Amino acid sequence: MTTSPGAPVEALDAVRGAEARLAKTVARIDDATMARQSLLPGWTVAHLLTHLARNADSHVRRTRASIDGVVVDQYPGGMDERAAQIEAGAGRTAAEVRTDVEMSTARLLEAWSDVPPYAWANSTRDASGRVRRLDELPDRRWLEVEVHLIDLGCGPTHSDWPDAFVAARLPEIRAEAAARLVDGAELPAPGAVDPRDELAWLFGRLERADLPVLGPWQ
Repeated sequence: MTTSPGAPVEALDAVRGAEARLAKTVARIDDATMARQSLLPGWTVAHLLTHLARNADSHVRRTRASIDGVVVDQYPGGMDERAAQIEAGAGRTAAEVRTDVEMSTARLLEAWSDVPPYAWANSTRDASGRVRRLDELPDRRWLEVEVHLIDLGCGPTHSDWPDAFVAARLPEIRAEAAARLVDGAELPAPGAVDPRDELAWLFGRLERADLPVLGPWQ
């Protein structure tokens, strides 16, 4: 994969690393594991991997359109289509899901390698309706893969998050956390909690007696 001038090089490198670790994990998943409940309520491992594959395709769709100066919906049928695609893919064999993840990742990395320098500043639109520049999408994909990789419950945990991911995410999510505290709780002092544990807690992936309860995302 090559990158053009103006490309978000660091985020693209981070995505490549995350996708490689995802592929290594997925390669070990058999049919029984694919049908097992993931760490996300209501989703099996196959549901979660299908989501990651369709998310990759949604980035390809937005990237190709953005190169032409066109803003399209992330999922043509909105969140209903997203849910239907995930459900439709959840009953497949492990081999089918593995191939889907591999091919969708390859399509995504190829699409980003083809972006002309001018297009990275073009607009795209999230499923939520939020408009972003194209050069923000690799960072969004990085987040998606790192968090859902541990949600699989198939080996990697939040303790395996790269230093760069924790350094990038912890300050921004901590800044938004005060609004989610309940019953007068306070955030732990900076540095009082292991950074990976704190980030996992803020993402709703860790509960611990010494950490306050967080309300839902705003």
